[in-house]
Amino acid sequence: MRRFRLSVVLAALVPAAALVLAGCGDGSSGAAKGSCPGGEIRFGVEPFEDAAKLTPAYETLGKALEAKLDCPVKVQIVQGYSAEVLALQNHKLDVAQFGPLGFVFASQRTGAEPVASFGNPDRSVSTYKAGIWVKKDSPIGTIADLKGRTLALSDAGSTSGDALPRYALRKAGLSESDVKLQYAGGHPQSLLALTYGKVDAAEINTQQQATSTEEHQFDAAKYKQIWASDPIPNDPITVAKDLDPAFKKKLVSALTSVSPQDVAKAGAFLDVEPGPLVPVTKQTYQPLFDLARTLGLTEKNL
Repeated sequence: MRRFRLSVVLAALVPAAALVLAGCGDGSSGAAKGSCPGGEIRFGVEPFEDAAKLTPAYETLGKALEAKLDCPVKVQIVQGYSAEVLALQNHKLDVAQFGPLGFVFASQRTGAEPVASFGNPDRSVSTYKAGIWVKKDSPIGTIADLKGRTLALSDAGSTSGDALPRYALRKAGLSESDVKLQYAGGHPQSLLALTYGKVDAAEINTQQQATSTEEHQFDAAKYKQIWASDPIPNDPITVAKDLDPAFKKKLVSALTSVSPQDVAKAGAFLDVEPGPLVPVTKQTYQPLFDLARTLGLTEKNL
């Protein structure tokens, strides 16, 4: 799931990450370097979780791809969205995983093409939902009741933690000035803000809900949900627009034939049951393009 463990309940927004790539393993497994463009495939992952946790999970996926492609795969946990986009622009990455809303802008800026995402056991694309919660005894029962109240959001530019809740306010006839919005610094922090009574309501997406419930940090019986979004397709894995077409076809075939067991460690961070990677297209993420246009979002909002 998409979270960072910070000790502060309402952290200030983190400044834009430095445009530097952090390599995580050299990808050398004895695979033949001559069998792929550039001698190896460079796979970048946006740090939606602690890099120390993401690294072994994605290296497992990388090793599985090596076996399928007969080509070294170098996994790199980048330092943020900006670093990942810059790397694609500068031909430093061949494959990149973005958050759903981040992909919208990465596609517009770099031409990144979505080819796969995390699938359910039945091979459908996995999804999650944004939500707004209040304490069970709160008089707030609808989005409209948030007028004059405080609402904790996670991070500016987050799909489920910012854009969709703000869109819900607009659809309910509220302007953003009608509600006191507070960015908590992450999904866990948003939940904690509600738990400790710092705000009247908070966004809690289904990924955070599942993790916090498992860790006994959230008991749904003590809260009530006043809004839920439509399902959001999980993170797309994209390829660089100038990747050799023949090799791209081979890469997509490899990605979508990796065993669920080799995908499971990475998928667990997105609250996905063990399943394969499944094909996706730009159309899969069209609702996010529509959302960005409706809200007037740009890359600067990330």
